[in-house]
Amino acid sequence: MDFKGKTDKIWLNGNFVKWDDANIHICSHVIHYGTAIFGGLRCYDTPAGAVVFRLADHARRLIYSCKIYRMELSYTQEDISRMILETIKANGVRECYVRPIIYRGYGELGVNPFKCPIDIAIIVMKWGKYLGDEALDNGVDVRVSSWLRMAPNTFPAMAKCAANYMNSQLIKMEALGEGYIEGIALDTSGHVSEGSGE
Repeated sequence: MDFKGKTDKIWLNGNFVKWDDANIHICSHVIHYGTAIFGGLRCYDTPAGAVVFRLADHARRLIYSCKIYRMELSYTQEDISRMILETIKANGVRECYVRPIIYRGYGELGVNPFKCPIDIAIIVMKWGKYLGDEALDNGVDVRVSSWLRMAPNTFPAMAKCAANYMNSQLIKMEALGEGYIEGIALDTSGHVSEGSGE
C-alpha cells in the first residue's frame, strides 16, 4: 500500500534518506517498550512563505520530554528547529505535517534502556485535517470514553511519549467502533482531560 502523504526524504540521525529506506531494527528498544518521544507540528503556506506554527515551543517540548525519560540528546532546541526547517526545504513542500521522533534504537533487549542508542528522525508529510475536512465547519460526533487518562503519578502524561498513546488508541478505537469520530477522556478524578489525540 502506498502512503498518500509520503514525501521524498526523511532526516535520520544526521542524514537525509529516502522515505522507503528509513528503517529500524526489529530489536530496537522502541518497538518492545515504546521508548519514543515525538511531536506533531504543522507547516502552513502563507503569503510570507512556509511557516511552522510554534516551532520553538514544539522543539522545547521535545527536549523537555526527553529529559523526563532520561534520554540525553546531543541536539539543542535550536538544532531541532533547524533540522525541521531543513527537512521541509529538502522535500520542497510549503504546507505539511511535521513529525519529529526521538527513540531508543537497537542495543540490547530488556526494560533497562541505557545501553540503547538514542536515534532521531524528522518526517514531513502531506496530511489533511486531523478530524476530517468538514470538522471545522460541521463539527464531529464525539463520546465520553469509558477509558480514563492515566494518573499523572503513573506515567508522566505531560511528556509526549509514544507509550502514553496506547491509552489514546483505546479511546479512539472505542469511539470509532461505536460510530463516533472522537472520544473524550476523563481524568482519574472524573474531570474532562482531552481527546484521544488533542
